[in-house]
Amino acid sequence: MKKIASINDLSGIGRCSLTANIPIISSLKIQCCPFPTAVLSSQTQYDEFSFLDLTEEMIEYSKVWKNLNLEFDCIYSGFLGSKKQIDIVSKFIDDNKNSFIVIDPILGDNGILYPTFDYNMCTSIKKLVEKADLTTPNITEACFLIDKKYDIKNISKDEIIDIAKEISKLGPKKVVITGIINDNTISNLGYHSEKNEYFFIENKYNKKSFSGTGDIFTSIICSLLIRGFDFKFCVQTASDFIQKCVEYTSSFSTNTNDGVMFEYFLNELTSI
Repeated sequence: MKKIASINDLSGIGRCSLTANIPIISSLKIQCCPFPTAVLSSQTQYDEFSFLDLTEEMIEYSKVWKNLNLEFDCIYSGFLGSKKQIDIVSKFIDDNKNSFIVIDPILGDNGILYPTFDYNMCTSIKKLVEKADLTTPNITEACFLIDKKYDIKNISKDEIIDIAKEISKLGPKKVVITGIINDNTISNLGYHSEKNEYFFIENKYNKKSFSGTGDIFTSIICSLLIRGFDFKFCVQTASDFIQKCVEYTSSFSTNTNDGVMFEYFLNELTSI
């Protein structure tokens, strides 16, 4: 069975990070090997949460895996909270030369950086993206990766394609830019530099945003890719799955921090 080392935090409440990665990757017939960066009682968008930083433990964690001669088909890195964590992940990638590397460069949204990030962190994340085979930034993060400012509310398709090409020059052959909003639609762009091809996957946008959809999205893509599926099929499948989960969850009066009710649709992934 193929294995993915999933590097992310673990939240007890809120369907995001490892709480989402593990069931999604497992449902796609891949062994998910969690590599936790922190443990939280609830994800950070809630009014209250406890937080246990595992930065130092990450060093020992990776040493043990190395001593056990473990090999991973894919290394998928999500949210990283400090430069030291980025450095640990960078070394872990270097120690696993044969792994397919996926970096979700979580930096910000809606045109701004998250409060815990600054220019130095952006630079460190950018260096990590250079090691990636696939990267999945949202449109805000994509702009930060190439150090260019765009009006993301009025950005053209040609400009987005150019951004993807610039990101690919950093290293990753495959780039997916997510969260491109235009009136009542939300799109994801896929770009494959080796084939010099790109495509837009468009879905209906209901103006609701739920926690963890990016984690689910990237988990689906990297799982299907290492199983040998076509790149466009992977992005289309992930986009459609998120769309279905968002529509269903929106029919209930839930806290958006709880994430989407993906549990109702896991059977659709297990059938792939």
